[in-house]
Amino acid sequence: METFSKLTRMLLHALETREPTVDLLDSFVDHWKSITNYYIETTDDSRPVRQTEIPWRLRQMLDILVYEEKQQGVEETGACLEYLLQHKLLETLCTLGKAQYPPGMSQQVLLFFCKFLSQMQRPVLHLVNVYRPVQKLIRLCALPGSQTEKEEAQFLLVICSRIKQDPDTLRHVLEVTSKTPPSSSQSDSCSSSLVQSESSASSPIQSESSLLSALLHLKAYESLLLVSGLQSGSSGETLTHHTQLGELLAGRLLELYSLLPMESLDPGLVQSCSDLRSESPASDHVTNFFSWFDFLDHLMREAPQVLSVKLAQCVRQVWLSNVLQPQLLHTCEQMVLVSTSVLCAAVRLVQSLSLLDQLVHFLLRTESLSHLLLQRCDHISDQISMASLSLVEELLQKPHRDILDVLVLGFLQSRSYLSPPAAGVDDRHTEVNETGDFLCLVPVQVRSAQLLQEGGYESYVHDAHTLVSTHTLTHTDLCEGEEFFEGHLFKVLFDRLGRILEQPYELNLQLTAVLSRLSAFSHPLLHEYLLNPYIHLSRCSRSLFSVLIRVMGELMQRIQQISNLTDRLLNTRRHLLEHLTLLRGVIVLEEFCKELAAIAFVKLPLDQN
Repeated sequence: METFSKLTRMLLHALETREPTVDLLDSFVDHWKSITNYYIETTDDSRPVRQTEIPWRLRQMLDILVYEEKQQGVEETGACLEYLLQHKLLETLCTLGKAQYPPGMSQQVLLFFCKFLSQMQRPVLHLVNVYRPVQKLIRLCALPGSQTEKEEAQFLLVICSRIKQDPDTLRHVLEVTSKTPPSSSQSDSCSSSLVQSESSASSPIQSESSLLSALLHLKAYESLLLVSGLQSGSSGETLTHHTQLGELLAGRLLELYSLLPMESLDPGLVQSCSDLRSESPASDHVTNFFSWFDFLDHLMREAPQVLSVKLAQCVRQVWLSNVLQPQLLHTCEQMVLVSTSVLCAAVRLVQSLSLLDQLVHFLLRTESLSHLLLQRCDHISDQISMASLSLVEELLQKPHRDILDVLVLGFLQSRSYLSPPAAGVDDRHTEVNETGDFLCLVPVQVRSAQLLQEGGYESYVHDAHTLVSTHTLTHTDLCEGEEFFEGHLFKVLFDRLGRILEQPYELNLQLTAVLSRLSAFSHPLLHEYLLNPYIHLSRCSRSLFSVLIRVMGELMQRIQQISNLTDRLLNTRRHLLEHLTLLRGVIVLEEFCKELAAIAFVKLPLDQN
């Protein structure tokens, strides 16, 4: 009974002390004046704000604003909100937070702004007496030595969420006016703009970078995605032409890349970037770099097209052209190997069409680079050759038509690899036999898979269905040409294939992987040149089948000198890392021919398959 009486007294007390709705404004003003009076009356500068009534007063003011809004009509502005706007309370709070008086005041101001902007239902960010103090508070975020990073990140997230709800407020928050000159959209200006933004505080687009810089320094990635992904209105144009977002993001990528220890970094660590564990500073730096690269790629997929293109151009200029290209052209093998491995991993990760376009343009349209990268597929260093071949394989898996056009199709269009009498011959009747021809290429004496019940052909057919179906291209018109040049890529691939019996096992696997990728494309020229064994080649021309024939001829001569060939092949197949280079090459050849046969089988017309 006593407990019930105590509860009753508490409820009555609550009812007695509750302010009537008609006195909301008086109560609101009273709370505000109590805060201002504190500054007039107190003399203790060291007393933390948490030990004052300021936090409670701010919470009461916020509760009144929220309650008042619920009682008003949709288009009506409550008296308390009107008072807050007319008397510039947010401006005053921002000033108090900047002064950090009493100590910890900035945290309370950030919390108030967060709750005010998130809990008010009606849009307020477009109001001048709201967005101006918001701009000032943004400039206080991400300062060196800040103790309120958590509250700052939360505040910026609320701002970006509000901008997403009302994209027209983006220009207000970024302080973009109609008189603000747009930044250059050319990629060549990216690096110079980046330097300018760091050295000149009076740049016409310097002030508006406060939000973007704060988001970047606080690693507020969710907020960056919210702002960059705005699709409505002119948000994409605003971010592209009136901000340095591209320069900031590309600059961060460059900063992380500069931390990689290129002179001592293990290329294998780079290639396995998706499986890294933080076991060393080097792996941490590699992880951080590729995590940011992956984030940029995701951001470009979500951003409007105009912004995505600008960001990709900045990445190309700031990182690829200015930094990575000189490293790729370097004379130091370690530098070449690591930079090629980084580029290979980047191509593997990229999914954004804009960024892929810039990567392809950089790799294949840069004269000083494209030819050299292909030549390195046949480098004296096996490691550099493998990294270069791996880069080509990654490129061939990307959905960009220029890749095939530049690497191979441009050289095959004339069909001048055919001798004149065979140019008009219909080879369709031979398609059914292509599978058997590749299967029979390897001499019976050196076949070992069937002896261990590891035929493997069926599994290759299964894999080929996936490989072929994911790389289908349209037919192109064939035209007559003159003297045939197979192209730089096919030259190094065929030269390497001709030496398959003398090369390391891992290199041979990478080589055949690239050739299998090319064979799997459903393009008539590639199919004819790589998988049709019956074409009549012109003088000095090579095809995949003709190179394999020469290799098999060399193989038959060299195996005559090996005793117990079958036993050695079986042992080599069981322990690939412990036996002769020649025998390992034989095994790769056997498996490669089965794979080519499977691809040829899968690509047969349905009525013959």
